[in-house]
Amino acid sequence: MNSTHLSKRLQTVSDHVEPGSRLADIGSDHAYLPIHLAQTHVIDFGVVGEVATGPLANATSEITKDHLLGVLHPRLADGLAAIEPGDDINAITIAGMGGNLITHILEAGKERLVGKEKLILQPNVGEPVVRSWLMANQYRILAEQILKEDGHIYEIITAKKTAKPVKYSELALKFGPFLLKEKSPVFVEKWREEMGLLARVIKNMEQATIPDTAKIAAIQSEINLINEVIKVES
Repeated sequence: MNSTHLSKRLQTVSDHVEPGSRLADIGSDHAYLPIHLAQTHVIDFGVVGEVATGPLANATSEITKDHLLGVLHPRLADGLAAIEPGDDINAITIAGMGGNLITHILEAGKERLVGKEKLILQPNVGEPVVRSWLMANQYRILAEQILKEDGHIYEIITAKKTAKPVKYSELALKFGPFLLKEKSPVFVEKWREEMGLLARVIKNMEQATIPDTAKIAAIQSEINLINEVIKVES
């Protein structure tokens, strides 16, 4: 993978960045995503934020190699602290990390969010945590996608601040409001795998000297819920 040939995951993230956006890519690593967006003229301004010197050096090297230092601005900073007042950012991408870390970055950097930013988030795990943060902070989910690449399943969530409170059901927070409606083959595959994992957990727990019946029942309830959502036999 490089800036010319993005992974399927990053290409899907990039598809949600609207032409003319002023982008902050947080945790950019090699900066492949913002470089691709600059090279394809989707953006003409981007902040490339990294919390560690090694990844920042990688990003700076790639940006310099592609002669884009006039467009992309690598900065050593913790999360949204990479965004400066004059940047006029209206799109933020945070991809390739856990949902807990993404929500920590958003929560810790709330003072940098002015309300006009489109958030494009790709958690590797913990998607419900991200959706819960968005709901609690009045961000409405605009779109969701689920895809499989190299044996891993990823979800992309985009959201924007709204003037009115946002309310999602527990079901929507867990499965995703858009993904729940679509129920794509990849969605079904993801949750079928989760059911199998939970079934193995129950099997192991049942072999204990004194099985935790309450916990087993709770896990079985989750299996039943997933089964009901994806409509497959457990």
